Amino acid sequence: MSKQFPWFKSYPDFVPQTVDENKYKSLAHVFEDVVKKYGDQVAFQNMDVTLTFNQLKAEVDAFAYFLQNETNLKVGDRVVIQMPNLLQFPVAMFAVIKCGFVAVNTNPLYTPEEMKHQYKDSGAKAVVILENFANNYQKIQHDTDVETVIVTRIGDMLGGLKGTIVNTVVKHVKKMVPAFDLPNAISFKTVLKENKGKSPEMVKISHKDMAFLQYTGGTTGVSKGAILTHGNICSQLSQVDGWLTGLFTHGEPVVITALPLYHIFALTANCLAFFNYGSRNVLITNPRDMKAFLKDLKKNPFSLITGVNTLFNGLLNQPTFKDIDFTNLKISLGGGMAVQDAVATKWQKVTGSPLLEAYGLSETSPAATINPTDGSHRMGTIGLPIPNTEIKIFDEDKKEVPTGERGEIGIKGPQVMAGYWNRPDATKEVMHGDYFLSGDIGIMDEDGFFKIVDRKKEMVCVSGFNVYPSEVEAVISSHPKVLEVGVRSEPHPKTTECVMAFIVKKDDSLTEDEIKDFCKDKLTNYKHPKIVVFRDDLPKSNVGKILRRKLV
Repeated sequence: MSKQFPWFKSYPDFVPQTVDENKYKSLAHVFEDVVKKYGDQVAFQNMDVTLTFNQLKAEVDAFAYFLQNETNLKVGDRVVIQMPNLLQFPVAMFAVIKCGFVAVNTNPLYTPEEMKHQYKDSGAKAVVILENFANNYQKIQHDTDVETVIVTRIGDMLGGLKGTIVNTVVKHVKKMVPAFDLPNAISFKTVLKENKGKSPEMVKISHKDMAFLQYTGGTTGVSKGAILTHGNICSQLSQVDGWLTGLFTHGEPVVITALPLYHIFALTANCLAFFNYGSRNVLITNPRDMKAFLKDLKKNPFSLITGVNTLFNGLLNQPTFKDIDFTNLKISLGGGMAVQDAVATKWQKVTGSPLLEAYGLSETSPAATINPTDGSHRMGTIGLPIPNTEIKIFDEDKKEVPTGERGEIGIKGPQVMAGYWNRPDATKEVMHGDYFLSGDIGIMDEDGFFKIVDRKKEMVCVSGFNVYPSEVEAVISSHPKVLEVGVRSEPHPKTTECVMAFIVKKDDSLTEDEIKDFCKDKLTNYKHPKIVVFRDDLPKSNVGKILRRKLV
């Protein structure tokens, strides 16, 4: 066994090599069990307002009752949740899961066109959306199958005077809510108030039932919905339990959630795995507001923080960060993008706690590898496979390569998705037997530690978010003054990579600013080209395909 999988000899003694994949029946059962266990302890906190496990259950039950009894939703129907980190997110998400519906987590910053694809592709019948983005939904509502629209406001769960003040400032002072007209929309706050004390029907849910439709570009191309079942996520919870054996006392951890909960990393690691630990989860709505973020960190001595390299680097560059109390900090977990060695080194020096790199994808729920938590971690690597997970490195012919040679990372485990929603051909492309082919090029050393060395496909990774060149090219090429365009990645000091566009003009008057302004209305900010280069021609293959790798 250890000869085939050398990481076994590197496993920390306290980590089991296998765990019980059937330990948890479903996420609905997990929710009920955790609430019974931790009752009056704080489950979630946002803007200094707390929600205990019992209070959370009351809100979840009220929302679930509404979904079951006052909508046309049936078990298996998809529900879009589109909002930043607010107390409303776990309420909506757990209610959807408890009813046997499927949560479709959507980036609230998406443009109407980006929203339309996910809404339409998923066939969503309902949406829970923050009013700040309702204007965008209004533009696409007739192109969707949505029947029920629930609109919430930032302050809806902050209570009394505070909630009223926040909602007033957001809408009338900061002007953050564009006017919208959705006459049939229902108020989230009203739903909770009118259904208070009501109990939803308990739905029979199995490991095979879908829990999330998590949209991703996979390794290339148009956004696809990764089908994540209750079995996928419940297995991941068991795997995390095994990896964290003895590190945390249940009911005690304080977790900082600065990454958005609609992202698979925070969704599973923070909102589900550490909910299962009975943790107090501090939700950061806007981590870019470093001043407010640092106040939250100072007020809440934390045990764990997750993030991407840019987040950790940003905190380290705040003068007052070093004054925070790190006494309780056990580990910091980095994912979504490569953790730079310099950042990891400085983080440990300042906090006295390691910044451990992990690896995974939406298609793997997401964790596939994590660095050991006992001090045997290796900087610059993505760690070892978590329990019940096998990883192999394959060449272009899908044959396993010898240790130390590079190839495509293949992942096998109970956390691997059931496939792409309504895309059997795309599913077939990324599966090699039971192994999911990640599209990432990696190396395994003699001790079984893995390292990412490159990406097989040409996606751009901006602060942990995937940007697909073809999507950006499609937007830029629609500009009337553009003849041809090719897009590739470019190293960037703040976001690891940025989008770089090479353009052949159709009209000589075209400027860089004109291109950037054009993209602002059609693409989310992180997809905007930061660098625009004009060329007389672009390198092409013998069939006329633009060769992105030769764009220089």
